[in-house]
Amino acid sequence: MNDATPQDPQAQGAQAEGGTWYLVQCKAREAFRAQEHLANQGFECFLPTHPVKRTQRQKTRWVTEPLFPHYLFIRLTDASNWGVIRSTRGVAKVVSFNGQPRPVADSLVAALQHHCALLNGEEPAPLFKTGEKVVITEGCFRELEAVVQATKGEERVVLLLTLLNRQQQIEVPISTIASR
Repeated sequence: MNDATPQDPQAQGAQAEGGTWYLVQCKAREAFRAQEHLANQGFECFLPTHPVKRTQRQKTRWVTEPLFPHYLFIRLTDASNWGVIRSTRGVAKVVSFNGQPRPVADSLVAALQHHCALLNGEEPAPLFKTGEKVVITEGCFRELEAVVQATKGEERVVLLLTLLNRQQQIEVPISTIASR
């Protein structure tokens, strides 16, 4: 595994303002420890979890377990010290292909954060905030920019779209838009 930051163009293009998400493989049953120690070092981490009912010694209780055992997400920038990640307690390695760490799409991590919040009984943050500029990805308005006016439940969003020099309000499925 190379300790330097990735040099491929896809990784560079996926970099957001706050960094790029990568996948970290953890040692067996040490995902929570890895998350804690990485957070103590100042890294932004996300460990997807969900509640599970476990029976032990004839007692049933709810425990929180990782959704993907042995894996967590970490947000890194070009300025991040990649060398300390491998020596962090609980971390096995940064997942890489052909020796280069591959970025994980911000939209995938955001969707996982949203769904994990639902699974854990929390009020999830909306995927799109009011006033956010988005691009419509499907349908007759494909490739057009719009502004989020409101969300309707978890599956629909109300957009303001400028057509013929007038703002028109449309309602579309949330899956048909992407952040700009």
